[in-house]
Amino acid sequence: MNRYTLLISALLIIIAGCSKQEAGVEEPALRPVRVVTITSENSDRERTFSGVSQSTQESRISFKVSGTIIDLPARTGTQLKSGDVLARLNPSSYELQVQQAEAALAQAQANQRNADSNYERVKGLYEGSNASRNDLDAARANAESARAQVRSNRKALEIAQLNRSYTRLTVPEDCVVATLNVELNENVNAGEPIALVNCGAGIQVNVGIPESLISSLSEGMQASISFNAVPDSRYSGTVTEIGGSPDGSSATFPVAVMLDNADPAIRSGMAAEVVFSFARINTNAFLVPAAAVLNDERGTFVYLAVPASGTTATIQRRPVRTGELTENGIEIIEGLAVGDKVVTAGTSVVRENLKVLLPEA
Repeated sequence: MNRYTLLISALLIIIAGCSKQEAGVEEPALRPVRVVTITSENSDRERTFSGVSQSTQESRISFKVSGTIIDLPARTGTQLKSGDVLARLNPSSYELQVQQAEAALAQAQANQRNADSNYERVKGLYEGSNASRNDLDAARANAESARAQVRSNRKALEIAQLNRSYTRLTVPEDCVVATLNVELNENVNAGEPIALVNCGAGIQVNVGIPESLISSLSEGMQASISFNAVPDSRYSGTVTEIGGSPDGSSATFPVAVMLDNADPAIRSGMAAEVVFSFARINTNAFLVPAAAVLNDERGTFVYLAVPASGTTATIQRRPVRTGELTENGIEIIEGLAVGDKVVTAGTSVVRENLKVLLPEA
């Protein structure tokens, strides 16, 4: 009997111990999640495009005559004042042309004097009936021809002098040499660009905009511009030109954005990032992080954290329809509304109806 009593007592002790263990079990802690709350600010989207800065007055400088470069005082980056010499050709052949033209003009002027004198002489003889009408007409024609030859030779001299002056290549206004394409003793042809110069203080950034967005741009639209060479700086700009046809090499439309305020630190040729803010046509469309959008056999969806009480929420699956993928996220054009809290991190470990902990506001 004692043996059975001991056995029953032992069983009671074991059962009591198990009951204590079960009573001490705690429910698992709620999993915290990261969310983004849909607001009306999500109705606009920003797009960033790469571009290159350029002076608003960019000119390719060339000689109007051919020759050999004998003087090249300018270098890339040289700042030139209006009238400064950029390069100079050997003027020897053009000086010879001037001398030849001067000699030809002197000969023509001598011929004119002789023709005028002969015309006056024949004219006097004709008035005294000592010369015929034909003699007078011939003398007058010779005098007129001599005067025409003088005018022609004078023009030839002016052209020769002008060509000689063209051997000095000057800049029309204050400029900075962006690129220089020639060297000393190099032969160049008339019209061959030898330098690219940037004049004026205005700077614009040229970007290429795809066909899907070009209709959303208009002249006067504002943009934000940043330059890799000037970190932690951002500039405002205004769209000044929109190309009417796409660039054949990139199939994008050229757009020029002018900096609203000049900055000496910004020079032509710098890499730039231009940010445009496009208003959405569909006001029910919003941007969410790409990690928040999921796909399975049932379709495309996001997880919403529906607030329950306090800082707790319940996970709910929400089917959505997506639009364009941008640098700032995926466009959701159907399925979301202002105020929805979309789960953006931990989507692989949450499930529908799971209780979660919302971040503190």
